[in-house]
Amino acid sequence: MEHAFAVFIPHWLEPAMGELFWKMIARLVLAALLGGIIGLERELKHRPAGLRTNMFMCFGSAMFTVLSLQLGGPNDATRIAAQIIAGIGFIGAGSILRDKGGVTGLTTAATIFVVASIGMACGGGLYMLAVFSSILIFLALRVLGWVERRFNLKPLVMDYTIITDKSAQEIVEEINKVLEDQGKELSGMRLSKANGKERIQFSVGGTRSEHQELLDNLRQSSDLRGVKATAGPEVD
Repeated sequence: MEHAFAVFIPHWLEPAMGELFWKMIARLVLAALLGGIIGLERELKHRPAGLRTNMFMCFGSAMFTVLSLQLGGPNDATRIAAQIIAGIGFIGAGSILRDKGGVTGLTTAATIFVVASIGMACGGGLYMLAVFSSILIFLALRVLGWVERRFNLKPLVMDYTIITDKSAQEIVEEINKVLEDQGKELSGMRLSKANGKERIQFSVGGTRSEHQELLDNLRQSSDLRGVKATAGPEVD
């Protein structure tokens, strides 16, 4: 694999570049490619850590692993690479957010952690392991995501809106009663006026089937028949 990259370098530079250089270049390029593939999947789903983030994470992990092998010496070859895990933990924690009553970003954080390990595998010259891991993670993100949506396993946040002539306190009490019966909690409640009427907006997390059940239960009340629901982001 290392020699495949030689075609992109002028012939007059080849004598100055040894086999070790080509090995390092191949490892870094492969890391960037594999990280980019996984990052593209995240980018298409509009996740916080997308194409460039995952590519840089994978490339950086590979780079640190190569440096660790070259600068650490035979007796201390993993000293630099060992610090990658701690560093990735801080970045992954930054992608986990609590929003609208739910926690988002867990899959993104886990993906960042795995992408870093793929970069380390590339940096260590374990090409087949890195490629296999990338394929497995990519399929897991695509296929398992489809399975979760197909069988109503994927939670998402739904935004509900009610416009009423009655007081906001009465409507909120009625909403809380329905939510309590279903074991749900509202979050992010917003009160405003619309043409002299009360507008109540709130969010609830759950699967699509749970949201449908909640919507049906809300509309059974004469005061809540006008409730409307808008799909929000999926919980990642």
